[in-house]
Amino acid sequence: MKKTHIITVTLLTFFATSFISCGDDFTVDKPPYSIDSENYFNSEEDYNKALIAAYDLLQASYVNVLLGEIASDNTASGGESATDVIGFQQVDEMTHTPVNANLKNLWDWMFAGVNRCNYIIEFKDKTDFPNKNQVLGETYFLRAYYNFELLKWFGPIPLKDSRFTTTDVTTIPRSPVEEVYASIENDLKFAVDNLNPVPAQIGRATKGAAQALLGKVYLYQEKYTDAAASLQGVIDSGNYSLVADYNAIFENTGENGPESVFEVQYTDIEGAGFGCLQCSEGNVAVGFNGIRNYSGPLFDSGYSFNVPRQEVVDAFEAGDSRKDVAILDIAAWAASTGASYGTGYKHTGYYNRKYLARQGDLNTGDQNLTNPNNYRAIRYADVLLMAAEAYNRGGIDDTKAKEYLNLVRRRAFHDFNHDITASGPALTDLIFAERRVELVGEGHRFFDLVRTGKAAQEIEGFTPNKNELFPVPFEEIQFSSGNWTQNQGY
Repeated sequence: MKKTHIITVTLLTFFATSFISCGDDFTVDKPPYSIDSENYFNSEEDYNKALIAAYDLLQASYVNVLLGEIASDNTASGGESATDVIGFQQVDEMTHTPVNANLKNLWDWMFAGVNRCNYIIEFKDKTDFPNKNQVLGETYFLRAYYNFELLKWFGPIPLKDSRFTTTDVTTIPRSPVEEVYASIENDLKFAVDNLNPVPAQIGRATKGAAQALLGKVYLYQEKYTDAAASLQGVIDSGNYSLVADYNAIFENTGENGPESVFEVQYTDIEGAGFGCLQCSEGNVAVGFNGIRNYSGPLFDSGYSFNVPRQEVVDAFEAGDSRKDVAILDIAAWAASTGASYGTGYKHTGYYNRKYLARQGDLNTGDQNLTNPNNYRAIRYADVLLMAAEAYNRGGIDDTKAKEYLNLVRRRAFHDFNHDITASGPALTDLIFAERRVELVGEGHRFFDLVRTGKAAQEIEGFTPNKNELFPVPFEEIQFSSGNWTQNQGY
């Protein structure tokens, strides 16, 4: 990958920016338009266009997924060299500081999503129309999604129900984590009460997505009874099921399938450059994950970031069909197909197969910046494992916990011989182990380790009471003029 400086802007700039989107449907693939501030929100169409703009920043969350793996013990940063996307290298080695362009991107882009939602909420009472609560339900879901990402990465964040302005950074505090969680819960409760179980259009949030995210938010706070109830609502709805073929989930033909509770929608219609990666309507992570200098069948080449470590390869049990779906052993693949490839920095011999570019993915655009492969943000298997954890860790019902855990395992092994019979703490450990192999490559591992107190023992270089959170970007602390303090240890 060629070194290109990524242009970033501060949160203050996002606070002051008008809303720009690229489309009028939820694949976001039409010409851009802009919203004219207070003269807007005069019709249902206006609200829906603003909602599209709020969805649009989900596509920028590709960096959350990449770094969520790289920060964990699952993958190494990779790339071309030690200076190829230096921010990735620092996160991998736990040497990141408040001056990190990629963490700055994550902060900026997630806050841009929050601010677009806040714009709708600020004017939610301006115009009435029959479908209004559905639009607001999706808006509150999205704000909760963005705020939860910010909370996971940075801890305390500012909260507001209207657009942030350029002076807010000096006057609005970073709300305590407890208040942020409460705000997220309230947003999701509204979404649960007002969203349809069936999406009005592919890609839109549903009642099930809101219930699943609310259950996850409860789980992160160790509110196990609440988590179990919310996740059980998803299970009891009958709207989701495990796909028989695990491999099919991650192919383009498997997008938005019966296991999909919520997906980030991507398309290859429009391209982007390295100066504006958040402008891409495609999944940038797919190109970053790609095989370096690859020539051969099935896959396209890429930049060899986010390469799985031997430890996660070894975490799969013998006979687990998920291993060959999640992990590409490039030497074995080359030997069997005649493919050739190059080796990059921190080469492990493995690639994140779930999110590798497939040949024929693209109709237009740059294969490394506009890949149409959706991100499966919340899968039904994740819901089952979170429910199992809630029932077990809450001391509520180990029988039900084992039932949901074993549903996931039966798909993986295609038999009943690998069912788990343990209870109590032993079952807890087995659920955690299952989450790792089921969800590898999907960006959850770092936060699972942090919330369960296992990060220090599993992640090389992890410093307790520091690396549980990432630093607020230097510019934000500087512009706050003493209103905000940096996270501990940075």
